[in-house]
Amino acid sequence: MAGRQGALRMTAWRSGRTRVWALVLSCVVGACSGGAGGDDGLTPGPDPPESLQQSARFLTQATFGPTSEEIERLAVIGYTAWFDAELARAPSLQRPNLQQIEGDIYQSHRVNRWWRIALQGQDQLRQRMAFALSEIFVVSDASGALSNEPLQLAEFYDVLARNALGDFRELLEQVTLSPAMGLYLSMLRNRKADAAYNIRPDENYAREVMQLFTVGLVMLDPDGQPTDDGSGGTLPTYGQDQVEALARVFTGWNFADAQYWDWTPHPSFRPMEPWEDYHDTDAKVLIGGQVIPPGGTARADLEQALDVLAAHPNVAPFIAKQLIQRLVTSNPTPAYVARVASVFDDNGSGKRGDLFAVARAILMDDEARHGHQTLPNTFGKVREPLLRQSALWRAFHARSADGRVFDAWPEQDLGQAPQRSPSVFNFFSPTHSPPGVAANAGLVAPELQIATDTLVTSTANRMWWLTLGGWQGAPWADEEQTLLQLGFERSIADDSAALLDHLDLLLMSGGMSSEMRAAIQSVVDAYDPSQRVERVVDALYLIVTSPEFCVQK
Repeated sequence: MAGRQGALRMTAWRSGRTRVWALVLSCVVGACSGGAGGDDGLTPGPDPPESLQQSARFLTQATFGPTSEEIERLAVIGYTAWFDAELARAPSLQRPNLQQIEGDIYQSHRVNRWWRIALQGQDQLRQRMAFALSEIFVVSDASGALSNEPLQLAEFYDVLARNALGDFRELLEQVTLSPAMGLYLSMLRNRKADAAYNIRPDENYAREVMQLFTVGLVMLDPDGQPTDDGSGGTLPTYGQDQVEALARVFTGWNFADAQYWDWTPHPSFRPMEPWEDYHDTDAKVLIGGQVIPPGGTARADLEQALDVLAAHPNVAPFIAKQLIQRLVTSNPTPAYVARVASVFDDNGSGKRGDLFAVARAILMDDEARHGHQTLPNTFGKVREPLLRQSALWRAFHARSADGRVFDAWPEQDLGQAPQRSPSVFNFFSPTHSPPGVAANAGLVAPELQIATDTLVTSTANRMWWLTLGGWQGAPWADEEQTLLQLGFERSIADDSAALLDHLDLLLMSGGMSSEMRAAIQSVVDAYDPSQRVERVVDALYLIVTSPEFCVQK
C-alpha cells in the first residue's frame, strides 16, 4: 500500500492541482462524487477507473502512451466522458501540414509529422485506431510506386484518421479509391480485357481487399474461429473465379482530373475517378454468389461490390480480432472476439460497422480491463518498437526547441516506421507464432516476427540514446533533438522509492514485479542522492529495455 500511495503522491505533486488531486484520490477509493472541478475544469464522472494503475493501463491500450496529466484526468472524468471527448475531437492531419512546406516535400517530412501527431495530437484514440488500421489497410513507401509520393501517403493516412471512429463501409470505399492504394496494389488504370493487346484485368487489389481488408481466406464463426467443414477442415471464403470477377469490377479508374488515361504529369491525392471506356460492363458473380448485373457503370459496380464485401459475416470477427490484437492482446479469447464482433454487427442502434463503438467495445471489455489478472499466462501483447518509443516520449513530454519531431527513419533501429512495411502483409503477420514456448502453447506473438538479433540490439541501443543522452540539458544534445523533459523526475530523484513508484505508474501501469523493482532500485541507490540525473536516466534505461516493459499487460 505504501508504494501505491507514493505513486499517488508523485502524480499529485507533478500536476500541482490540489482540488484535482482530491478528486483523483476520491475516485481511486470509489467515492468520486461531489461538485465540479472548479478552476481545474474537470467534472467527476460516474465511471472512473478503479485506480490510477487502471487509468494508466487503459491509456496504454487506447493512446500512444499515458502522461501523468491524462492519468489524472481520466481518473476524474471517467471512461464515458473520455470516450465522448475523443469522438468530438477533430482529426489531426498530415497532408495539409506537408503542403505548407516551402520547397520539395519528402517522405522524411511525412514521418516527422506522424511523430508529432502521435506525441502531441489531442485526438489520441482516433490516431491510435488509425495506426492500427494502417497495419491492416497497408500501403508503403517501400514500394517504388509510392517512394516519391509523400503527399499521397499522407492523405491515405488522413483517410484512416478521418474514418477511424466512423463507418467501416465508408472507410473501405475511401481506401479503395485512394490513389495511394491504386498505385500500391495496381488498381489505378486497371482496364477491361482486350484480347488484341493481351490485356486482362489486374487481380492484385481484388485479391488483397478480400484476403487482408475484409473477409480473410477461410470462413469464420462469430467468435473468429475457423468454421469446421464437417471433417476437421476449413471452408474457403472465395476462389479464383471470385477474384477474377472482382478484378473486373475494379476496372476503369484513374487519377482525379487526369487528361490522359496513360499519363498524368502531376498525380493527384484526391480520390480516383471513373473512365467508363475502360470499365468492364459484363455481369460479375462475386463472393457468396452475389451477382452484379451487366451494364453497370464503374462507380455503381464498385459500390455494389463493396456493399457485398462489407456485409459478409466474416468481416466482423476478422476485423475485430485484428484490432484487439493491435490495441490490447495478441491472444484474445474467442468469447472476447465474439463480443466485439457483435458490436461491429450492431452498435446497439441497428448500425453495422460503427468503428467508434467497436473501439469502445474492445477497450471496455472485461478481458481488456482485467485480463492481466484473470488470464495472466496468455493475456497481453509485445509492444511494437514504435510504441515503446512513443510511450517514452509522451510520458516525459519530449520535444525539440521549436516543437517539431525529427525521427524520419526509425526502421533502421526499430524495424518499423509508419507506412513503410516491406509488403502489403505489414511488418508482421497476426498469426505469427515464434517457435518454442509460444508455439508449443498454441499462442501467437505477431510483433516478434521483426525481433531479429540485430534489431533487438539496435532497439536497445536506441533506447540508450533516448534516455541517457536524450534529456533536456544533456551536454551533447542539440536544438533539433527531441528531448525528454525530466524536471519533475530530477526533483524527486533523491528518494529512490518515490522515483520508482512514479516511473512504475507512468511506464508500466504499476505492474513492475518486485524482482525487477529490487534490481533497479539497487542500481539507483548505488548513486549518491545528489546524483539526480544519473539516478533518473539509469532507471529509465533499465525500464524501457526490460522484458517486462516490452510486454504490454
